Amino acid sequence: MRRAIALLPLALLGTLAACGPAEKAQIADVEPPACPAMPKADYAWIPGASFTMGADGTLPEEGPAREVKVAGFWIATHEVTNAEYADFVKATGYKTLAEQDPPKLPGAPPEMLVPGSAVFAAPTDGNPNWWRWVVGAEWRHPAGPESNIEGRSREPVVQIGYDDALAFARWKGKALPSEEQWELAAATGGADRNVPVDAAGRPLANYYQGTFPVRDLGTDGFKSRAPVACFPADRHGVHDLIGNVWEWTTSKAGAEINVIKGGSFLCAANYCARYRPAARQFQERSLGTDHIGFRLIDPARPAPSPPAPDKR
Repeated sequence: MRRAIALLPLALLGTLAACGPAEKAQIADVEPPACPAMPKADYAWIPGASFTMGADGTLPEEGPAREVKVAGFWIATHEVTNAEYADFVKATGYKTLAEQDPPKLPGAPPEMLVPGSAVFAAPTDGNPNWWRWVVGAEWRHPAGPESNIEGRSREPVVQIGYDDALAFARWKGKALPSEEQWELAAATGGADRNVPVDAAGRPLANYYQGTFPVRDLGTDGFKSRAPVACFPADRHGVHDLIGNVWEWTTSKAGAEINVIKGGSFLCAANYCARYRPAARQFQERSLGTDHIGFRLIDPARPAPSPPAPDKR
């Protein structure tokens, strides 16, 4: 698939743009919490239902709210991890889009004519842009050649374009969820429709606390990606549908654009706030970033047997 480099600024700014001028602030130091063991179940059953998809009066791309019927399906209890993607690459020799030569488009900056990808960085006086094309950024080096995933095997894999996610899904004999499936899972799993916090105000997901894009308080314990399943599961037994990393869906929003869902560690209340089930964003299929990953569904697994009748 062609990587539309000329559209890079629009794609990135569509995913994350500032609400106002950035303020200068000290970023808080945060000690990441210890994560519980990985979930025992690899997939959770989402019962079929008719539900109200989307929302009115929030963000324009979410409306109008409409009734949608979705059949039951199995969804992965966590996002695909670095370790899992590494197994795929080792078995197949697959090269992601970020590792391939981009097309030589007229007018493209020299650094965008060699393999690389988009990386977030807090703006500075010298560089006010918070999305930057970094040569050598790819899934093994999410922020560029100086970064790596050593000791981060449990974190969600990122710098993954849509075709990269699809290739992994096919290798596993699985599929990617549609937007309707993804939203049904999140909405019926108990995700808050506003801010993901508990009754005491403690974060229930990995998102941005503070003033985006320069003051991340890290109240949830993380200032970047969290290991998968570190936060509590929802009522279906699914982790991280909200926050951590955006997730690819099969739903198209244009010839080269798909819908991503769930928000990420960069979604803050003062901007984006797309950590709600109804929230959606549009992303170039050929462009990964360091805050987009994916999870699978299992369309071949039979529905669970209904519970036996009570004979008492």
